[in-house]
Amino acid sequence: MNLARFPRIRLGHLPTPLEPMENLSRHLGGPGGGPRLWIKRDDATGLSTGGNKTRKLEFLMAEALAQQADTVITQGATQSNHARQTAAAAAKLGLACHILLEDRTGDHSPAYAQSGNVLLDKLHGASIARRPGGADMQAEMEALAAELRAKGKRPYVIPGGGSNPVGALGYVNAALELVNQAAEMGLRIDHVVHATGSAGTQAGLVAGLVALNSGIPVLGIGVRAPREKQEANVLALAQRTAEHLGLPGIVKAEHVVANCDYVGQGYGIPTEGMVEAVKLLAEKEGILLDPVYSGKGMAGLIDLIGKGRFGKDENVVFLHTGGAVGLFGYPDAFGVAQD
Repeated sequence: MNLARFPRIRLGHLPTPLEPMENLSRHLGGPGGGPRLWIKRDDATGLSTGGNKTRKLEFLMAEALAQQADTVITQGATQSNHARQTAAAAAKLGLACHILLEDRTGDHSPAYAQSGNVLLDKLHGASIARRPGGADMQAEMEALAAELRAKGKRPYVIPGGGSNPVGALGYVNAALELVNQAAEMGLRIDHVVHATGSAGTQAGLVAGLVALNSGIPVLGIGVRAPREKQEANVLALAQRTAEHLGLPGIVKAEHVVANCDYVGQGYGIPTEGMVEAVKLLAEKEGILLDPVYSGKGMAGLIDLIGKGRFGKDENVVFLHTGGAVGLFGYPDAFGVAQD
């Protein structure tokens, strides 16, 4: 599995730390003990407050430059972490950046619509256009690309979340990084758990861990789609990623597992479990999660620990996908708006 064959631009601070969460492990383990919890700090990738999309953008932006693009286009929800990191990468590389933001939550409050990630998008110099919820965002991006080409620009279109086989290479690389770190630490990883949305992170991890014959299972905690749809999306992308690596057929349906019981009322809409998880990590470990992805992912992990999903003394690694800047878009959810 030679990733050096693929164009890559170094944008992240890698490798990211792999740290124990001792306080949280004790808190959740109870008198009889429980799993040992670890956290892979992909919130610390360094690009505009960090996050998982930085790994994907190392490969996507390299392909954009190889195609001599002068502009990148991408899309996401209003408080998109991916949009913010794409805007930062474009700024670093001297490319123009156009972001299309879809209204997936119906929240038009100033905090949500203008603060957090949206503020950083603008600081990085990206142009922002809004689209209604349910819009065909891929078609909207292609239409914008056609307009820009007509003006003599050379746009490169990045799918939402950077989730295609090129972007997923970032998490194939993360799988290699994680296995190497565990080997150096003498750590046996029994489970990897993370929030799964646009599918690229989970697909890359699965393809990478299977290619390495690691035997490490990945559990995605869904934040948007129903389980059947989420697993189908991840499986399709993981298989395409493996083909892109020159390893067709290695990813099977049994390698892809998602639990979508913690989405709540919908993507980006706060849940009680998410709020409790964010507060717990902040208070027990000094770590900030985000309200859309890692907060719901951790809420799922906490609930599953309580249900006995993981064995005593098993090592569970939670992959922190970043996005804490999004907390500023949700003051009401955390009861701080009037303080």
